[in-house]
Amino acid sequence: MAKMKRKAHVSDTGSPKNGKAPPKKKGKWTNKTRVLVFSSRGVAYRARHLMQDLRKLMPNSKTESKMDRKDQLMVINEICDMKNCDKCIFFEAKKKEDLYMWVSNVPRGPSCKFLVENVHTMMELKMTGNCLATSRPILSFDKAFDGTAHLKLMKELFIQVFGTPNFHPKSQPFFDRVLTFSLDSDRIFVRHFQIVEEDGSLAEIGPRFALNPIRMFEGSFGGATLYQNPHYVPPNAYRRERRMEASVKYKNRIEHKKGKVRPEKSYSLDPLDDVFATQMEESESE
Repeated sequence: MAKMKRKAHVSDTGSPKNGKAPPKKKGKWTNKTRVLVFSSRGVAYRARHLMQDLRKLMPNSKTESKMDRKDQLMVINEICDMKNCDKCIFFEAKKKEDLYMWVSNVPRGPSCKFLVENVHTMMELKMTGNCLATSRPILSFDKAFDGTAHLKLMKELFIQVFGTPNFHPKSQPFFDRVLTFSLDSDRIFVRHFQIVEEDGSLAEIGPRFALNPIRMFEGSFGGATLYQNPHYVPPNAYRRERRMEASVKYKNRIEHKKGKVRPEKSYSLDPLDDVFATQMEESESE
């Protein structure tokens, strides 16, 4: 006699068990963008602190040791490949006072080169704002970014680099901070705020800095030039103009001193002062 097979009891997973709803499953992490943030040798302490602040704001960032200044920038593509990163923020120091920032989409491009100005770090500002360490930011852009083609490309590059991927393992699914990009005087001002209340009140956290666009390339850290800023003035040229202005002021001051007429007599002489001069005094003077 054949044995009767028992039918497997299929429970209804959709119905609540013991009066409790089933826990919601976490979404799938699909956008696995990783950003490599590092610098060249010779960066100042302020640039190093800015780099550390950006790493804190980006849970999907990775670090790397400083690159030698003699190496070519195309080597960064190989470093990103070894680190399994498809985006890169590279800080380049020149003359120990000028700081440049590269933002690149590795390895196909595009990439942008900026001059970093007016840097203020979190420790320097000591603002009242505070947020979760690994929360996701809301990226806010000025309306001017939708005007021209190169600004649209910069906006998309900033979104992919500074935006935290959804359901990232090291991030929290909260939006309690805003990263703003505003355009003024051909410069991009970046500021970081905390969302204090639901009505939209903000408190600045830091860091804050300004980006002066220099050039946009088709490839990663090189290639054909897509855009070049016609209003960009190199720091060396700016410092040379300042020295020329100072030298012109110095020359004008010297010429002004030479142009002054020297008086023949410093004070009025009275001829009666020599009446009592004796013959001995005259002989001694001779």
